[in-house]
Amino acid sequence: MAGKKKTAEQEQYGQLQKKHELRRPVFKNCIKAFWVGGTICLIGQAFTYFYIYFFNFTEQTASNPTVATMVFLSMLLTGFGVYDHLGQYAGAGSAVPVTGFGNAVISAAIEHRTEGWVLGVGGNMFKLAGSVILFGVFSAFVVALIKTLLIMWGVI
Repeated sequence: MAGKKKTAEQEQYGQLQKKHELRRPVFKNCIKAFWVGGTICLIGQAFTYFYIYFFNFTEQTASNPTVATMVFLSMLLTGFGVYDHLGQYAGAGSAVPVTGFGNAVISAAIEHRTEGWVLGVGGNMFKLAGSVILFGVFSAFVVALIKTLLIMWGVI
């Protein structure tokens, strides 16, 4: 309706809608997402230092066990119902870090567990996270291909 003039009823309805529309506390939600996401990253950094100090990893090699630990903890917390409350409170602050991936995988598995282990849990586990895996692998392939071609051509 970009170019059309609104009728009196449409104008009246628009005013009524604006009157009853709930205002979202955007700034407050951003603060919540920032501090929860930051806390998740702080915990991840603590695990990185833990692996470096106690298991003699380097900064580069400590990243893989750190990611695995964070995903495992988010799956565990999702199974106990804690991560859902965190997601309701923090929104993107809990979904954007790698822990959101673990939550997405295990939530789909829990939702379909009544259908059985193979068709329920196994078949639906990667419903939401499958696209993340697919496009992550594909984009990594494209970047690696571009880098290989640039190296072959002597650009880098």
